[in-house]
Amino acid sequence: MSQPSYDVIAIGNAIVDVMAASTDALIDDLGMTRGGMTLVDTERAHALYAAMGPAREISGGSAANTLAGLAALGAKCAFIGQVADDQLGEVFAHDIRAGGIAFATPVRSGEPATGRCLIFVTPDGQRTMNTFLGASQFLPPAALDEAAIADAAVLYLEGYLWDPEEPRAAMRKAIGVARGAGRKVAFTLSDAFVIERHGADFHAMIETGDIDILFANEHELAALTGESDFEAGMASLAGKVPVLVVTRSEKGAVAIAGGERAHVAAEPIARVIDTTGAGDLFAAGFLFGHVRGRPLDQCLKLGAVCASEVIAHYGARPEADLKALVAGIAG
Repeated sequence: MSQPSYDVIAIGNAIVDVMAASTDALIDDLGMTRGGMTLVDTERAHALYAAMGPAREISGGSAANTLAGLAALGAKCAFIGQVADDQLGEVFAHDIRAGGIAFATPVRSGEPATGRCLIFVTPDGQRTMNTFLGASQFLPPAALDEAAIADAAVLYLEGYLWDPEEPRAAMRKAIGVARGAGRKVAFTLSDAFVIERHGADFHAMIETGDIDILFANEHELAALTGESDFEAGMASLAGKVPVLVVTRSEKGAVAIAGGERAHVAAEPIARVIDTTGAGDLFAAGFLFGHVRGRPLDQCLKLGAVCASEVIAHYGARPEADLKALVAGIAG
């Protein structure tokens, strides 16, 4: 098998985050589920945007955020995702390429517009997300760069994008390409609502060995396994996935790989500003360690450090020097 040109190639939603501070009362008034992620249509997106306070626009999307962290750590990355031929599409493409990530997916003309996520951040740092998927849900299998997928050590797939039919077909095709090239497939479950709709697919992929690295938080673990007890949920998947990584917010994270189990505590932080992207950046740190052959506990530590950086400021992309932050971690 040839040496890969990319460490990680990801397929995910190409979205621009629109973020604003919010009160708990506003969350209630707008009928949102606090701390959750809800898919919205064009009309609802316009209504929520009108109700927001002063906002910041930052390119986002779960898998794209993970790549931003990986690239900041020094990994070679590529992204596949669909934007429209519009201003936000140009913003997204500029931002991801400026981060040193290869992005060559052709733009899509006409409606719908480029996706955006309207994020309301309450004083405790909790984020309530309302996602208009827009053009991102129309990523066709024909848009895949199969040569790039075959030339990446890890194919990383975003669970959010499993919901729409067209990109789901694209990701199934991408798994086949990666498998055919002898590469690894990593999958992040993204949200409990995705599991409710497509849990049977995910179980089938686990049973057939299509997932080498599975990322989840403890709520997603419970939703996927049907086990309310954390240890029971871990036990039900540990022997079926080569690498299982589960984050637990302030309780840290646990990983099981090849019979080895490791735990990392959450990094201490003076104040949580915004939890947007915490899981995405945790995955970035973990994958960075994994593709470089680091021990399991070091992979978890890298993830925890990257997650702690992103929750200390607004936005889901790193602002501090991640290389400097992880420099003291052995390896």
